[in-house]
Amino acid sequence: MALTDHVEPFDHPGPSDRPDRPGHSVRRGWTAAAVVAAGTFTVVTSEMLPVGLLTPIGGALGVSEGTAGLTLTTTGLAAAVAAPVLTPLFARYERRRVMCLLMALVGVGNLIGAWAPNFAVMTGARVLVGIGMGGVWALAAGIAVRLVPARSVGAATSLVFSGIAVASVLGVPAGAFIGEWLGWRAAFAAAGVLGLLVAAALAAALPALPPETARPRLTAPLADARVRVALTVVALLVTGHFAAYTYVRPVLEEVAGIRPALVGVLLLGYGLAGVVGNFAAGAGAARSPRGTLLVLSALLAATVFLVPALGDSAVAAAVLLVAWGLAYGGVSVGVQSWLLAAVPQAREAASALLVGVFNTAIALGAFTGGRAADGLGTSSVMYIGGAAATAAAIVLAATRRRPR
Repeated sequence: MALTDHVEPFDHPGPSDRPDRPGHSVRRGWTAAAVVAAGTFTVVTSEMLPVGLLTPIGGALGVSEGTAGLTLTTTGLAAAVAAPVLTPLFARYERRRVMCLLMALVGVGNLIGAWAPNFAVMTGARVLVGIGMGGVWALAAGIAVRLVPARSVGAATSLVFSGIAVASVLGVPAGAFIGEWLGWRAAFAAAGVLGLLVAAALAAALPALPPETARPRLTAPLADARVRVALTVVALLVTGHFAAYTYVRPVLEEVAGIRPALVGVLLLGYGLAGVVGNFAAGAGAARSPRGTLLVLSALLAATVFLVPALGDSAVAAAVLLVAWGLAYGGVSVGVQSWLLAAVPQAREAASALLVGVFNTAIALGAFTGGRAADGLGTSSVMYIGGAAATAAAIVLAATRRRPR
């Protein structure tokens, strides 16, 4: 089926577009939601892949670890631009075809990265990954709402965004393991093949998803003060997190003296905790998005601040990483739940804004962490992360208006 097949836009989903109406298979809807979760897993794994591979990437391409971290910055910036640009650009096209196209682009970008002979080619490959990622993430939340009965929307949203947390469990550590055994290029090649497989699975699993509006107004959700608060909080949390987490491997090696082979195991523990945090935050955010995010911000601040002081052994580092994973694992679904509750009539526009802010923050965090790591020492990135999370907690504590 061609991407350009014409579909007339309309304001609300039609009779076959909601699974709680006759003719729609609820089981197929949940299967499709699981495949979309595989998509969010793949795009986040692809974006985060350099985190566990900075040292070998820098060595192979002849750049410092701080410069190698720009592979993450580049992807984040590309996604931040792509999400608000692609959402209105593809507004008139059927969503299943758009999702498949964007996932295939992620796969191709990873394969080019696996081949990259120099840093310039790697940068171009990471731009492709960012474009595909920004589009997939912006559409994912709106698609989840359309796949399951209305009573299950919260659970489906948690499932779709569990792909982000599971990417920390299986994606980044798996990349680190593959890089340790077969080389970093093999890790990028595996991510490329996975992207193409998920694109094929989306084509098979998703139902036809006509556009909900002719052209969404991306700035409309900003009129709501709750949206502005949510975007401010996510900007602070994500900037701080990635300033610290992008350079977690060098910190663990220098502060705790942990061997490179053990880093992947610790990141696995972090990721498992992130999955728990994702579903716990999803349940909590269904009742109180603000309260849930306030708890996550405070826990994230305390944990990151303590890494340089207490992370001087493998056991202490493992405990702190588990707490870190619990806190950060719930951020995506917590903020997404806040936005869906605040502006349910503008899901795709709000999601596009979230992706733009989220990935700008990723890029800013990775860039800030890189400059701090090169200029002030690797431990300094933890203090930057803790300060940003503290600021997010203060914003939330001062907020009176909250979504229901």
